[in-house]
Amino acid sequence: MKTNPIYEISRLADELPLEVLQDMHARMADWLASGGNYDDPYMFEQLRYAENVVRRMEKNG
Repeated sequence: MKTNPIYEISRLADELPLEVLQDMHARMADWLASGGNYDDPYMFEQLRYAENVVRRMEKNG
């Protein structure tokens, strides 16, 4: 399992549409502001979402 979802998402940032990146940023910021941690399962969900978007974009050309 990846140990730092924020770092992994930042590595994918250039491959994500701006709208997706902005939405993820807002969600993660809200999560952290509400008392969540960087290594919570929710943050790994966001990483999986980013990876899925990148995969879909590569597949669709």
